[in-house]
Amino acid sequence: MKQEKYLVNQERRKKSKSSILSNSLGETRLFRDDGDRKGWHFCMKDGFLKVAAATPSLCVADCEYNTAAIIKEIKEAEKAGVKLLVLPELCITGYTCGDLFLQDTLLLAAMDGLRTVLEETAEKDVFVVLGMPFVKSGKLYNTAVAVQNGKLLGMVPKTHLPNYSEFYEARHFNPGTVPFEEVAVFGRMVPFGTKLLFSCTQVPGFVVGIEICEDLWCAEPPSGSLAMAGAMLIANPSASDETTGKAEYRRELVRSQSARTITAYLYADAGEGESTADLVFAGHNLISENGSLLAESERFAGGMIITEVDLGRLSSERRRITTYQVNSAGYKTVEFSLPSLCVQGGQDNTNILIQTSPKDIKTEISLTRFVDKAPFVPADLTKRGQRCSEIIQIQAYGLKRRLLHTGCTHAVIGISGGLDSTLALLVTRRAFELAALDASGILAVTMPCFGTTGRTYNNACELSKRLGATLIEVDIKESVRLHLCDIGHAEEIQDVTYENAQARERTQVLMDLANQYGGLVVGTGDLSELALGWATYNGDHMSMYGVNASVPKTLVRYLVEYFADTSKDKALSDVLLDILATPVSPELLPPKDGQIAQKTEDIVGPYELHDFFLYYVMRFGYTPGKIYRLAVYAFQGDYNSETILKWLKIFYRRFFSQQFKRSCLPDGPKVGSVAVSPRGDLRMPSDASMAAWRRELESIVVR
Repeated sequence: MKQEKYLVNQERRKKSKSSILSNSLGETRLFRDDGDRKGWHFCMKDGFLKVAAATPSLCVADCEYNTAAIIKEIKEAEKAGVKLLVLPELCITGYTCGDLFLQDTLLLAAMDGLRTVLEETAEKDVFVVLGMPFVKSGKLYNTAVAVQNGKLLGMVPKTHLPNYSEFYEARHFNPGTVPFEEVAVFGRMVPFGTKLLFSCTQVPGFVVGIEICEDLWCAEPPSGSLAMAGAMLIANPSASDETTGKAEYRRELVRSQSARTITAYLYADAGEGESTADLVFAGHNLISENGSLLAESERFAGGMIITEVDLGRLSSERRRITTYQVNSAGYKTVEFSLPSLCVQGGQDNTNILIQTSPKDIKTEISLTRFVDKAPFVPADLTKRGQRCSEIIQIQAYGLKRRLLHTGCTHAVIGISGGLDSTLALLVTRRAFELAALDASGILAVTMPCFGTTGRTYNNACELSKRLGATLIEVDIKESVRLHLCDIGHAEEIQDVTYENAQARERTQVLMDLANQYGGLVVGTGDLSELALGWATYNGDHMSMYGVNASVPKTLVRYLVEYFADTSKDKALSDVLLDILATPVSPELLPPKDGQIAQKTEDIVGPYELHDFFLYYVMRFGYTPGKIYRLAVYAFQGDYNSETILKWLKIFYRRFFSQQFKRSCLPDGPKVGSVAVSPRGDLRMPSDASMAAWRRELESIVVR
């Protein structure tokens, strides 16, 4: 913290036992003058924020009853640790009041209800968005009000008023057209307008934008501009009636809008208590984050849905996508603070606000959101099958194009009887079909050596035959022995030289056969191996086109399984299933009692952990501490905390030290959101320092 400087004057420092520092990033932190930083007070560690959408049970036009129901929801939310709560459209009065909205008695009762909500939320730790009618300059507006800590922070009028089919809002309300102005409410001036943002001064990314129901359903939802202006969370108080098929459309609308805007989108729907004279409201609440549906209420059940949104993930995604440009011109930001994040200090016991970066925030909220331990593999079987089919097509079309461009009618593949080479052979067979080439032009080369077992050898041979490929066997034992002798390396010394000599000899055989037949060497290495550097440089690391280069190991298994499940050839399916049951191994050390003696995951660690780490390192740039926390949460019951931390450290060490292998990778098709091609997704210096990541890894306390 060499560049930090004091922000408070000397006199205040004398009065207070605490001081505020600001570093070069403009972050402020609170700690005692004695240098003891263990007492720092922060919130929402790792960027997680607990949020909720709720549907209170209402009574149409009974504002006193509705206010009590609203306050009940607020109290329940605070008790659950929620920091942002969204309630339905016009919930103080009820949405279905009809022409009662033209009655002064109802409108005055609504204002009384708002006053009561403000009184009851004093010192409450929840930012609340709720709907109510509001009269301004003699006109009535359908508004969402932002309430927090007993204060009315702002009012946002609905922009798009539906006046079609069952909706008649233009009969009662005026559309919001003014970006920003101030109105007098309860004796103080309050921001009113369509271009308001609400920002928590203590939590980076806690910036809320508001649109109301129909605003989302129109061609240009205000949430698009709100997000571009800086809103990371969109609150939508809504009253969407239920008709057949509408729930699915609503769900997709919320999900897709959160993806387009890179936001967390909270949709709170009207429900029980609204008039059923002509419509039924189901209380269909939804919370989505960047296209992923985090929480959804059961329709016709009411109540509250609670989850955690990842502000760090949203921030990372916005940094990554260069087309996401910020434009806050014309927007007004209203700042607020949460009482629990204010620390009292000094002789006058005044509140001191704290602001910090997400990685330094210490107070940890419990997670309830789903964290997939296999982020590369869809859990839904139907979606998994569709994903597998799509990936195989991408791989095959990429190889087909390379074959046609080079004029090659032969492909050369080293076949080991393992998962990666099996997938490469299956994809090559599909590419030959697409290119209308004879499958006999696929040269499946088995190269038994010191570690080859009968099981893998037989599977490799049988697989090649079932696919119609030309099987070529080249026993490389004597060639490797001669080479080891030439460099003065005893065969009994089974070290990395002993292992890599076999890998490089195999690559030489494949390259020479490609020259001999005028073919193209198809690489078999997968994304997980490339991330860990688990490949012999200029050995299996090299090819002329790597079809598996962006397919993680956890997904390779399911792709092979997909072929087994969809094949009409039972004998081929049986071979594939046996390959799936074979331990992953480079087979470079001699077998023990005829069985595989060298298991990859015993050496580098479980691939399901490494693929989890890789996803969050590459896709979102998470810190080691956050990845560790998510892994412990996702893999609880599978791995203990010590084991996860051990392999996480190994992952980072190998990821940094092995970049030189990835800097010269052969071409290969990108199939998913994560890849390590030096020409695409990972332009990383081969000699980059790991020091900062290592320090954080060493500071992690085992849970």
